Amino acid sequence: MNWFDAFLLNESKFVTDYSSTAPARLSTRLAFFAAGFAMACLAPLFPFIKAQVGANEGQFGLILLCLGLGSIIAMPITGIISARYGAKPMILLGGFGLVAFLPVLVFAPSQIVLGGALFFFGASLGTIDVAMNVHGAEIEGIEKRPLMSNFHAQFSIGGFFGAGLVTLLLSLGIEFHIAAIIGAALTLLAMIFSRSGLMAVSGDEPEPFKFPKGIVLLLALLAGITFLVEGAVLDWGALLIIDQELAAKENAGIGYILFSIAMVIARLSGDRIITALGGFKVLLFGGLLTILGIATVLLGPTPILAQSGFILIGLGAANLVPIIFSAAGRQTIMPPSLAVASVTTTGYAGILLGPALVGFAANVSSLSTAFWLLAILMAVIPLTAKIVARV
Repeated sequence: MNWFDAFLLNESKFVTDYSSTAPARLSTRLAFFAAGFAMACLAPLFPFIKAQVGANEGQFGLILLCLGLGSIIAMPITGIISARYGAKPMILLGGFGLVAFLPVLVFAPSQIVLGGALFFFGASLGTIDVAMNVHGAEIEGIEKRPLMSNFHAQFSIGGFFGAGLVTLLLSLGIEFHIAAIIGAALTLLAMIFSRSGLMAVSGDEPEPFKFPKGIVLLLALLAGITFLVEGAVLDWGALLIIDQELAAKENAGIGYILFSIAMVIARLSGDRIITALGGFKVLLFGGLLTILGIATVLLGPTPILAQSGFILIGLGAANLVPIIFSAAGRQTIMPPSLAVASVTTTGYAGILLGPALVGFAANVSSLSTAFWLLAILMAVIPLTAKIVARV
């Protein structure tokens, strides 16, 4: 036997037929894409919605809290229901809920109606978010290989296309109500194609609500930290660039653009990276790379070098959350659906509370100090990487 035949024989030991779960993988990717797409469609519409209901900045800020409130309430409920009836019905409920309430938001005649519509849109988003992660964890369990990074990449890609499409339609003079309806229609199409491949999995007994404990509590904390950093880049990245005098006000969005591109690229290749290196090394180096990215933004000697720190943050943070969700699906001290719900809820809490915490720290000291504190928090991830990797 020559070396090439030996190589093929050795490789054949690792070839596995995944064709039986291919429809479920595709449907999960479509669900992630639809969720990211629908959520991002909303972002360019907010100025028009705000003007339509006659809200000032303070009033609109309070109204937007309804979105997060709906998500946080729906997430643990989705975990409980998914544990009993499976993730499929909750994915469909959340996805079709996004389709239904996206047009309602742009036709809301008053602030009260808008707040109610945002609550149910947020509840739909929270529902599909938990359920599709539970479904993704189930497929990973069946195939015994990393898949979550690619699933999360579809959410990011959906967000890119959703925001891009609505922005393009508005720039072409399309009325914002029509742009929302087009966005909802495309989300509906993705959900219809997603429906047939979703797995019907259900538990034997109803699962009561349980507070996270043990490893799930740690995973929830890590998710909150990671989402806090991601949210800080979204909400404060442009202001940090201006504060550090890295770019003019008109170009301050470059940081988040670089961060987003790096994150999508890293997540598309993330499953292969995790397979090759293992979860421990990805958490270790991903956390350290994120810290290095923050330090580069704050200490970079030139604007170009400092801005490149956002690329490092995106590359480092991209696959942390997928690994955390995968671990939540594998652990055995809680039902996986409830564990995923706990991790997702805490992650969203990080996104919702993060901007306020960063603002408070910046007000007490400075924005750069607030980002140094984020770097210190991020150190928890490499310090606990070995514990998470053992799950």
